[in-house]
Amino acid sequence: MEDKGQVEGRNAVLELLESGKDINKIFVQAGEKHGSITKVLAKAKESRIVVVEMQKRKMDEMSETHNHQGVIAIVPPFEYAEVEDILGEAKTKGEAPFILILDGIEDVHNLGSIIRTAETAGVHGIIIPKRRAAAVNATAYKTSAGAVEHVKIARVNNINETIKNLKDEGLWICGTDMETDTLYYEQDYTMPIAIVIGSEGSGMSRLTREKCDFIVKIPMQGKINSLNASVSAGIVIYEAVRNRKLLQK
Repeated sequence: MEDKGQVEGRNAVLELLESGKDINKIFVQAGEKHGSITKVLAKAKESRIVVVEMQKRKMDEMSETHNHQGVIAIVPPFEYAEVEDILGEAKTKGEAPFILILDGIEDVHNLGSIIRTAETAGVHGIIIPKRRAAAVNATAYKTSAGAVEHVKIARVNNINETIKNLKDEGLWICGTDMETDTLYYEQDYTMPIAIVIGSEGSGMSRLTREKCDFIVKIPMQGKINSLNASVSAGIVIYEAVRNRKLLQK
């Protein structure tokens, strides 16, 4: 499923309701009328959204995340932004662009976690490829804790062509790879920047690596020589945040 289509889980649906985005219908598990479900029901009533009770077995069959927590919202397809929208977001805020490029993240849970981190860090937007990569769906939405609603995500045909265009707009491209001497905390991130996170298995593609202006690595001291992609992204993103905050002081 390439589009979101449905949103599952109590917190995710509450976040969706509070965002004011369109919701076609909400399914609630029969008998579930306690805890945060009551907030969902109250908010749905306030927003005049149709709520339908459904037996647990049917909801289990309908669920994409297999962890619906008794509530599933049916929504219009996810609307991706354009790269220009992301650059516009930075301009509106009067900030140097701070963008994340995901070069082939395939695990939708990693995608959701990265979206959540990016949103909390104030990243202006995320760029993902259309092919051979995870798309925003119900699982990504739930894993992001609803952050999908608050960060611009662009889906492009060609990552390397997009990188070229970003360079033309004055951005610098920072890759992440173990084959470099520069540690992530030694790099300056204060310029208009796009940070590239490679795929879980093979990292950045060769062509993408060649287009990077500089490459950083996270030092590894244990017997395992790699980190989960979403953890790696979080470490580098927040070092960039720290670096950019120092500039503001």
